[in-house]
Amino acid sequence: MSLVIKLSYENTKSLKISLKMQTSDERPKLYMDEHKLKQDPHDYGLADDPFDIESFKRKFKIIVVRYQGNELEFDMVGVHPGIANAFRRLMLSEVPSMAIEKVYIHNNTSIIQDEVLAHRLGLIPLKADPRLFEYRGDENDQGTEQDTLDFELKVKCSRRKDVKESSNFDSIYKNHKIYSGQIKWLPKGKQAQIYSESDVGPIDDDILITQMRPGHELDIRLAAVKGIGKDHAKFSPVATAFYRLLPEVKLKKDIVGKDAFLLQKCFSPGVIGLDENDRAYVKNARYDTCSRNVYRYPQLADAVEMARIRDHYIFTVESLGALKPDVIFIEAVKLLKGKCRKFLDEIEAA
Repeated sequence: MSLVIKLSYENTKSLKISLKMQTSDERPKLYMDEHKLKQDPHDYGLADDPFDIESFKRKFKIIVVRYQGNELEFDMVGVHPGIANAFRRLMLSEVPSMAIEKVYIHNNTSIIQDEVLAHRLGLIPLKADPRLFEYRGDENDQGTEQDTLDFELKVKCSRRKDVKESSNFDSIYKNHKIYSGQIKWLPKGKQAQIYSESDVGPIDDDILITQMRPGHELDIRLAAVKGIGKDHAKFSPVATAFYRLLPEVKLKKDIVGKDAFLLQKCFSPGVIGLDENDRAYVKNARYDTCSRNVYRYPQLADAVEMARIRDHYIFTVESLGALKPDVIFIEAVKLLKGKCRKFLDEIEAA
């Protein structure tokens, strides 16, 4: 029997903790041998399991493990890998965000080429909440206040007259380095009454765009629109969104002394612990990266059993900042629900 601490995130402000006893042998596993994966002899695969909604409701859980700033780690338990992967793909490529789409370069005398400069500007993440905007249509090139945010970058590099000699370019030149914080918002229509510049501007003010010398000048107008990641990566709301299967590590015999210290080094930090008698024990298998280094040592190869739980997914979602990671996941759920509804409607209409 293993003790499972269940954390449920409520209203994005508090964590509710509950304890539950669960037998690890009941869960479907993939065993990790030295050179291959081995199926559990009593497990016929998730694809052969008949789907039952009541059984799904009973087994399915989402457990929030860590939520710090823009990074969220949670466990999704009791689902088919196709469902878990659907959420990952939706967060990466179909949850929308706002990004710079059009770059109108009126003047660029810096050393960076126009197309490279436009590409760098397009990848600057914006704070604007995409849920407050509509998708821009093809019929209006200028856009409206409901679907477009306008910005400008107008800056010129010059030499400081009060500094004679210095090896520090920042002290010699004014506007020597151009950062994302120098991009200014130009409200369109009644946008100034609804938003502030801190609500829609660049998420980070210290993103370096280019470097210049006296005489170099930038005069650029930017237009940001709503889009999705499968059209262009700049519209993806996450820096990363991935999952891995929950590892399970079991010791089949007592390991003490030098072998215990060697076993500890075979795993990621925090996986194997040592008691006061230098006896090894499994401290927290969750941190294991399944490197299989233990199989390099004959005296340890048959002492450990490593597996992965096939229906227990550890998700890590890191947001760029426009939307919180829990909001991104909820938006992905809504998208999947809408796709299912559309598919059912097409079946019923056929």
